[in-house]
Order: sequence, then structure tokens, then C-alpha cells
Amino acid sequence: MLSFDPYQQTERENYKLLVGSIIPRPIAFVTSKSPKGVINAAPFSYFNIVSSNPPMLSVSVQRKGGEAKDTARNILAGKEFVVHIVDEENVFEVNETAASLPPDESEIDITKLTLIDSEEVDVPAVEQSKVRFECVLHQAIDLPNTDLLIGRIVRVHVDEAIYNEGRINADLLKPVSRLAGTNYAKLGEIFSLKRPE
Repeated sequence: MLSFDPYQQTERENYKLLVGSIIPRPIAFVTSKSPKGVINAAPFSYFNIVSSNPPMLSVSVQRKGGEAKDTARNILAGKEFVVHIVDEENVFEVNETAASLPPDESEIDITKLTLIDSEEVDVPAVEQSKVRFECVLHQAIDLPNTDLLIGRIVRVHVDEAIYNEGRINADLLKPVSRLAGTNYAKLGEIFSLKRPE
């Protein structure tokens, strides 16, 4: 077994160990709105559920060169955002939004994605998403070189084709997860295990 001291390694070496080991990671495709009204859209794989009561999720946005990314700046300013689940049908367009654009340009404009109004927040959503969560900022945690954003979910939208009796059909959702490098994964074989009584 190899053993590494993360404080004796470079950030890039630690990054490779983390993203190569903590897999698969769900992808949050986040839309946010700048104070000037520009819609920013970007994918983040440092993302997960925080709580179901109240319903909350987290998105971790690493800074670039010590500067907050557009997504974090917009959410900190406007206190609202929308998280979309990335799936096999939208992953290629979502990937295009990872391009580095100036803050006054919208990543949506370089894709075939369509914006639609949200119901509870002032940030538009992307129509080509089977699941999306309208969120208000519950808490922003200033971590070293990272903005950890906790969103309280105020509205959930689910495509009726993947919904049945309160449950999401994962086979029909076809979520895509992030691995390391340029690799992604589709949903693999599903198996069940009963928890101990």
C-alpha cells in the first residue's frame, strides 16, 4: 500500500489522487445570474446532498488563481441559483459550458441549450434537464481557495417520464458522473442490498 502526505505534494498531485479515487461524482450543472443580468452556466463535480429536512445541497467552487469564479460571485451577490442533473442527453452541451468566458458573456450562447423561467427564483433554468432544483443560498463557507455554497431547495422540477409514485427511475434519468481526466461514466449495473435491521 502506497502512502502519501498531502502537504508534501503539489495541489495538482493531490487533485489527481482525489478525483481518481472519489468516483463516480454526480455533476451539478449550475445556472446563476450576474448583477448585470448575464446568465452564467457551468458544471461542477464537487457536489452532493446536504440534507433532506430541510432539502439542501452543496456545490463547491474552487477559485481560479485565487479569484472567485463567476458562478460563486453571482450566487454570493444574488443569493439564488439552479442546479440541474447532467444526463446522457445533455452532457455534451453541458461540457461546452466549461469554456472560460469573460463574465459579460453567457455560456448558454455557445450551446444549443434553451433557458426557461424558474418558478421561485429569478435565475432561469435549462429546459433540456430532466431534474432541476431551484435554490436560495443558505450559507457560503469561505474555505482556502474554495467557495463552498449550501443551497436550500425551494422548488424541484422532474420530467414526468422518469417519475413514478414519488420515485425517480434512474434507468430513464440516465445520469452521467464525473471520473478523472476527460472521463465520464454512465449508470452501470444496479444491484440491491438490504440494510441490517
